[in-house]
Amino acid sequence: MAAVVSAGPSPDTPAGRGPEAGAVRRVLVTGATGFVGRAFVAQAPARGLEVVAAIRGPGAALPGRVRAVAVGDLAGPVDWPAALEGVDAVVHLAARVHVMHDASADPAGDYRRVNVDATVALARAAEAAGVRRFVFASSVKALGESTPADRPFDDATPPHPEDPYGASKLEAERALHAIGAAGRIEAVVLRPPLMIGPGVRGNLRLLARAVGAGVPLPLGAIDNRRSLLSVGNFADALALALVHPGAVGGTFLIRDGEDLSTPALVRRIARAMGRRARLWPVPVGLLRAAGAVAGRADAVARLTESLRIDDAGWRAATGWTPPLDVDAGIASMVAAGRPARGPG
Repeated sequence: MAAVVSAGPSPDTPAGRGPEAGAVRRVLVTGATGFVGRAFVAQAPARGLEVVAAIRGPGAALPGRVRAVAVGDLAGPVDWPAALEGVDAVVHLAARVHVMHDASADPAGDYRRVNVDATVALARAAEAAGVRRFVFASSVKALGESTPADRPFDDATPPHPEDPYGASKLEAERALHAIGAAGRIEAVVLRPPLMIGPGVRGNLRLLARAVGAGVPLPLGAIDNRRSLLSVGNFADALALALVHPGAVGGTFLIRDGEDLSTPALVRRIARAMGRRARLWPVPVGLLRAAGAVAGRADAVARLTESLRIDDAGWRAATGWTPPLDVDAGIASMVAAGRPARGPG
């Protein structure tokens, strides 16, 4: 049975705390301690939302007004009823995330167990518990890894995932929509691109640290475009997806609205740090050759290729506009990372 872990009293949620209040009160959030989950939980009280956080085990750091329920590892059997008691909607953020060097003997199987099987199990349990809406955080990787600079992905793009992570996200999307179409639950899928903001990890964190340390970067000749999404904007969109009638049954791409080249991103990060960007114009072909020799071809591809999306479908369906621009997202990322920044 799931164990209830006290994280403080449930919040008072008076009516009228914004347009979403009254439609959804109590939300089960998986992945509440992660990059996106923390941003969503931080915004919840202002929207009159009471968060129930499904966590792996006791000891997770959560705000005092969040009720936590320990459900165990999503890769194994999970008893969801205690976590879903009294819940109006689910925001499913937990996943086995993409890693550059996966040491698993069966990565496809591991991704499928967490990203597909666990999603299906939670959706069916939510439906049985009378939950009305299920919002699923997928990924642009369900469509592919790159685009021509002048032809972004849109909601009608045929999916072509290129790794087990993207394939698992696509399979989970389809399974969730099938459950929604056959039953009473309202499914909504959002596909974010590269996200920025406090607590970001991966290549973007390494890039920001290099800029902060004043490391010269051989990226000045890259002429690509990548769509970005502030984690604060994604949290805002998730909250809207919980209540907007136009979101039901949809699979939507979402972005901040400004696509940047890698050199432009470096310059924006440097400006937020009060630094001068140190960029060398090394030919892209040479970067790719060096990446292949060093076993970092995938990392170089993400720096040099374009990955653009068109989120007109999401905006038309819901009327959403991002509350933060790209520079605000970069500024929040830089401010959060200052204590760990390099010298100088």
